[in-house]
Amino acid sequence: MTENPSRRTFLKTAALAGVYGSVASPETERAMASETRHTSEDWMGVLVDLTKCNGCRQCEAACQEAAGFTAPTKEELLDESVFNERRPLGPRSYTMVNRFDTGTRDAEDRPVYVKMNCMHCNDPACVSACLVGAMRKEPNGAVSYDAWKCMGCRYCMVVCPFEMPTYEYDDVWTPQVRKCTLCSDNGNPNKGGTPACVQVCPKQCLIYGKRSELLARAHDRIRRHPDLYVDHVYGEHEAGGTSWLYISGVPFEELGFLKVNASAPPRLSETIQHGVFNHFIPPIAWCGILGLAMWLTKPNTVADEGSPSDGENKDSVPTLAPRRRAAPELEGQPV
Repeated sequence: MTENPSRRTFLKTAALAGVYGSVASPETERAMASETRHTSEDWMGVLVDLTKCNGCRQCEAACQEAAGFTAPTKEELLDESVFNERRPLGPRSYTMVNRFDTGTRDAEDRPVYVKMNCMHCNDPACVSACLVGAMRKEPNGAVSYDAWKCMGCRYCMVVCPFEMPTYEYDDVWTPQVRKCTLCSDNGNPNKGGTPACVQVCPKQCLIYGKRSELLARAHDRIRRHPDLYVDHVYGEHEAGGTSWLYISGVPFEELGFLKVNASAPPRLSETIQHGVFNHFIPPIAWCGILGLAMWLTKPNTVADEGSPSDGENKDSVPTLAPRRRAAPELEGQPV
């Protein structure tokens, strides 16, 4: 369907007015230059060395058990048919291991296994978008979730640059947003300590510690073994930085990792919001701007509304005119 030119003009005018109003001031421009909020040296994280993972999936079982879900049995963990297709996260699975072996091999010509879960961003978009404070950045760096505060808007799912949060659509009465909490949620047996997945990893490809120290260790491994690792620590800068960090022998774009900008999403969205409500105009004036844009872009002639030109077939244009009465000779006759 072709969009009306007047509507396109209005949308462009309104968008330009909004952007100008939010970023025009020097203070706002300086705020946008900041890529992320202040990070703490005490924030904890996990370094994942993908060259060591053998796909045992014991981290999945430990996570299920710690979260209070049904954990897979030993026989189920040995079933490699689950790797035949890529498995997404779900409301009952906070972490998932997928295999990449179609043209993607590590230095030892083995398939690469990738553990995926919430990245626990330094400047989380989900925390910024949550209207009721159900998402929170904890002092230890974890991004936690409070189901009692959640109103089910699912904005956190929309804004997450890594597409990690899931939702209990099958729960009619008390649905919740579900994601990894770095084992920091209430009732978790590992709260305040090493996450369950890290504890159980038999290959020690998961290392828990302070994020700053994990970054130093990751770069040291890359420096000492340049033939084994690609020179990239995924999560160091992506989306403003994350608490989960990855090193790999295969480029991350070949392993399903999303290409994410270095700037944290809240630095743009909050800058626009603060510019509109603090530095430029209150909401009532914002409505005035939109009204002016509508007035400036309103159609001036009937032709602007989509009426046919002189050379067009007028019979092909839909009309709202009432039906004509039937011919006199047909009135009163049964149909």
